[in-house]
Amino acid sequence: MYRLALRTLRLRKGGFLATFVAVFFGALVVSACGGLMETGIRSETPVQRLAAAPIVVGGQQTLKLPKDDPAALEPEEKHKFENATLPERVRLDAGLAGRLRAVPGVTDVVGEYSFPVLAGRASALGHAWDSAVLTPYTLQGAAPKPGEAVVDAGLGLAVGDTLPIAAHGTVSPFRISGIAQAPQAMRDAAVFFAPSDAERLSGHPGRFDTIGVFGGDVAAVTAAVGDAGVVATGGDRGAFEFPETGKGGENLIVLAAVSGGLSALVMVFVVAGTLTLSTQQRQRELALLRAVGTTPRQLRRMVLGEALVVALLAVGAAVALGPVLARWLFGQLVDHDVVPDVLRFEQGWVPAVVAAGASLLAVVGAAFVAGRRASRIRPAEALAEAAVERRWLTPIRLVTAILCFGGGTALAIVTVAVMTGPVAASTAGPAVMLWAFGLAAISPGVTKLMAVLLRWPVEALTGVNGKVALRNTRVGAVRAAGAVTPIMLAVGIATANIYLQTTQEAASNQAYTEDLRADAVVAGPGGLDPAVLGRVRAVPGVAGASEYVTSTVFVEKPFDSGQHDDGRPALGVSELTGNTVEVPSTLGHHVGDTLSLKLGDGTPVDVRVTAVVNQRPGFERLVLPADLLAPHTTLGLAPQLLVRAEAGVDSATLTARLREATAGLPVLVGDRETLIAAHAKGNEVGAWVNYLLVGMILAYTVISVVNTLVTATARRRREFGVQRLSGFTRGQVLRMAGVEGGLIATIAVLLGTLVAAGAIVPFCLVVTGSVLPSGPVTIYLAVLAIAVVLALTAILVPAWAATRGRAVDATSVGE
Repeated sequence: MYRLALRTLRLRKGGFLATFVAVFFGALVVSACGGLMETGIRSETPVQRLAAAPIVVGGQQTLKLPKDDPAALEPEEKHKFENATLPERVRLDAGLAGRLRAVPGVTDVVGEYSFPVLAGRASALGHAWDSAVLTPYTLQGAAPKPGEAVVDAGLGLAVGDTLPIAAHGTVSPFRISGIAQAPQAMRDAAVFFAPSDAERLSGHPGRFDTIGVFGGDVAAVTAAVGDAGVVATGGDRGAFEFPETGKGGENLIVLAAVSGGLSALVMVFVVAGTLTLSTQQRQRELALLRAVGTTPRQLRRMVLGEALVVALLAVGAAVALGPVLARWLFGQLVDHDVVPDVLRFEQGWVPAVVAAGASLLAVVGAAFVAGRRASRIRPAEALAEAAVERRWLTPIRLVTAILCFGGGTALAIVTVAVMTGPVAASTAGPAVMLWAFGLAAISPGVTKLMAVLLRWPVEALTGVNGKVALRNTRVGAVRAAGAVTPIMLAVGIATANIYLQTTQEAASNQAYTEDLRADAVVAGPGGLDPAVLGRVRAVPGVAGASEYVTSTVFVEKPFDSGQHDDGRPALGVSELTGNTVEVPSTLGHHVGDTLSLKLGDGTPVDVRVTAVVNQRPGFERLVLPADLLAPHTTLGLAPQLLVRAEAGVDSATLTARLREATAGLPVLVGDRETLIAAHAKGNEVGAWVNYLLVGMILAYTVISVVNTLVTATARRRREFGVQRLSGFTRGQVLRMAGVEGGLIATIAVLLGTLVAAGAIVPFCLVVTGSVLPSGPVTIYLAVLAIAVVLALTAILVPAWAATRGRAVDATSVGE
């Protein structure tokens, strides 16, 4: 039978080409997503500044519980916090360098400061000159003394120049004493200071970002470090130099898992639909094989053999091109700041194996289901069913539909009853796929039912052509469902994901503007000197000003079971002082309670609740004093001041006065709209990722729609010929095909809208209190237009080609 399967490939190129396309693009997307996931898991970062140090010690970025109070949390809560990643850089006590020098075999220990500076108009990182050996840099000129600096050769400066350098909120002139040349290309330019200047400008005196160790045994160094830090060698050193790669890798893993998983599920249904359609079109041929003595087992082996031959070719091409697509996607993510540009793309053999295995498993399952009916039915019944489709509902379809609808209903209930704010998307999103797959499992029956419901408007608008199209759709429900399903998936997934994103953005922007009382902002890219606050408050027309710091904290005691693995958002303002905190009412705390927190860099602190405030659900945050929160951020200073104008002072006047008052400082002044635009831009990264995900799945489903419709329509050449011989003109046949395309698109759009509503409505009820999403209606109209144009084009073009010749010639061709 396998030999027969190979022969049939040559005679049925169209059907097998459709299967090849479906498997190829599905395996291609899964392989590419696997490459992104492997890159995120590896999170390999080339070492640059620390390349010469064989051993590097960095801060412990993973939150650990205090050992002296093991009963502080429940066991499951301990596990949760042990896996939490601290969002701010954890620095090392400078005294650790002295202990490391005492380790036998250690020849040198070098502490490293790394802080943002603005050298003229060029952004760079500041360091102490004694840490230049960690790269190492070569020097032209002299080492810097206090008040001097050595600058990177790429900055284009000369020895003897005097340059204003902004660091840690201040600007001071520094004389250029030398030019440093790096041995390799570096992402960030470097400016080196005398050790005393570097310690002061870093904003964290007595604390190193990292420590480089030369010589010594790794085990001995690790023992000397103990719990004070983490020891890294080889490629792991890059994570200390670029700590943002840890979070970037996590984001990449989540993105790849979601997009790859959804693509794999879509591939299962698309491949199953394609093979089912191909087998259904060959029903008469398979029935004749049964009639001449072919056993059911031989028939199943033939169908499986045909599918496997095509699948192996498609999978081979897909896994070869998968890294190309993955690298392109990775480049897009880097360009849009989703992942750091220093993260290295890595794709080995594992994603190829996973993609090949998933694709072949989908093909084998689909071929088994497609060939099962043809192999079990009696030959006489098979010949009858080849002319008129009868049965389509199987126990597998029914069970799949029940499970999917049950799961979608459960997720909708959880979304409304349990979730709050944007977190609701974590349950609303998967519900889309469950509703879609449930409808896809029973799509022939749903398609036939929808055709009956649409009978009167279709006949009223299209006359006899509509009657014939309706009858074709009802009688060929399985064939029509093969086209309805991918369009329904595309409409449902696109509409739901886009409107979930626009609704979430609108809710986030509304929550931000509701609490925003500022009329202007003073921002410092490298942080603001605390003295700037007093200068701004003294400006005429200023009613109030406050530092504005954002970070993340972890509530340890009493344990906050509602916080996420990445903690609670925290806001620092100048109105609060001391160890105090304002908490949202949803946490259940009272004024006077004491909370034990871990700040963003892991520093423990006890704070007293001074106020309980009502905040928008899902956007709750703790409010702390700015001077308590800011020193424990990576920057170490407040990055912004929010300024409110007195009554009668307009925004333009206020910003002009603020620019005059802060002239000469490394700050930027903007109005209220600048603040709102900056917040909205922060949401654009998440939106772009979501749109990329939707685009990938849509591209695959579009290909599948065209693939299915073109194949199905091209196989109807004999049917079109018979219609023309019975009195239909070619134009009437094409109009009838157009009505069928419009009917298929209408059914798919209605079902896709129903699928999207199953996710959008619960989410919107939670986030906005409305059943309708936020976002322009043009998004929905555009999705509908694409679906209609796609269906009509994919049907009319092959129908036009199938009716080009004489009708009598068309009736003489085989199936």
